[in-house]
Amino acid sequence: MMVIRRCRYCPRLRYGLVCVALLVLLAGPAAAQNGDGELIQSISHRARALHPGEVVVLNVRIDGPTRSLTGSAFGKDLHFFPAGPANVSSALIGVDLTVDAGAHPVTVRAEGAGGNVDERTYTLEVEPKQFPTRELTVNPSFVDPPAEVIERIQREARQLAAIFPVASPERLWSGGFLRPVPGAATSAFGRRSVFNGQPRSPHSGADFRAAEGTPIQAPNDGVVVLAADLYFSGNVVILDHGWGLYSYFAHLSAIDVAEGDSVSQGETVGKVGATGRVTGPHLHWTVRLNDARVDPVALMELFPAAGAP
Repeated sequence: MMVIRRCRYCPRLRYGLVCVALLVLLAGPAAAQNGDGELIQSISHRARALHPGEVVVLNVRIDGPTRSLTGSAFGKDLHFFPAGPANVSSALIGVDLTVDAGAHPVTVRAEGAGGNVDERTYTLEVEPKQFPTRELTVNPSFVDPPAEVIERIQREARQLAAIFPVASPERLWSGGFLRPVPGAATSAFGRRSVFNGQPRSPHSGADFRAAEGTPIQAPNDGVVVLAADLYFSGNVVILDHGWGLYSYFAHLSAIDVAEGDSVSQGETVGKVGATGRVTGPHLHWTVRLNDARVDPVALMELFPAAGAP
C-alpha cells in the first residue's frame, strides 16, 4: 500500500504529492542541465561592418551535447562548423548588395541529445551604405548588344542563375582565403557602373591589378562548376567551395581547369586577361554566399590565409 506522508518542507500542504510538483518547478535550472531547458548559451557575430555586401560570421555557444544545430538568415539555411573554442560553432551569413537597411532576424535552433529544443532569434542591424559611381567607355556592342547575341546573353544569364542558389552538402573550404593574384584591389565592390553614359548593374565583385598572363590561384579548395566563355564576362572559372560559397573569376586570357575538377588552395585555375566587357587586363573576382553578392575582400579579412599581410 502506498503511504502519503506530509512534506517537511511545506508544513501547510496536506499531501506530499502536491509538494513534489512544487519542487519540480523550483528545480528549473538543474533540469535545464539535464536536457529540459536552455542549450544556447550565447549568440554573437563579427564582421567588418553591417552594411550591404558584407560577410557576417555568426558564433553560437552551446551548453552540452547536441543532435543538431541549424538556423536561417535572409531566407537561407545556415551551415555551422566548429569555430575553435570549446562548444562554439560558427556559420557564414551573406548580406546581399541590395539588402535594405534595418533589423533582420537570424533564427538559431539547437536540439539536445535528449530531444529537447532551444530556438532563439538574433537581430542583425544592417546600416545603409552609399556606393560610389564610375563611368567607363567600352565597345558599344557590350552596351547595346546586337540582336544575334541576345539569345546567347539570356542563355548564359539562366546558366549562372542556376548555379549560385545551390548549396552543395559538403564544406570544401577550410582555414583562410588566399588573394588570387598579388595585386591590390583597384575597383571597389558595389560601385555603380555607367558604361558609355548608360547606367548598368552595380559592380558585384572586386577588381585586382594584374598583368595579362598572371596566374590566378584558387583562394581555397573547391570544385570547378563552370569553365566557359561568356559574352559579358569573357573566359570565366567558377569554383564551388561548398555550403553555398562560390568564387567567380572573369575576363581570363586562359582557363587551366575543366568542369568537374577538384582544385586545392593555391592551384592555378587560369590566367589574367581582358576578355569580355573590360577596359584592360585585370582580375575580376566575385564571391557568392548563399546567393548573396558579397565583397571578396571581406572574406579575406575575416579569414586571412597564413602569412597574409
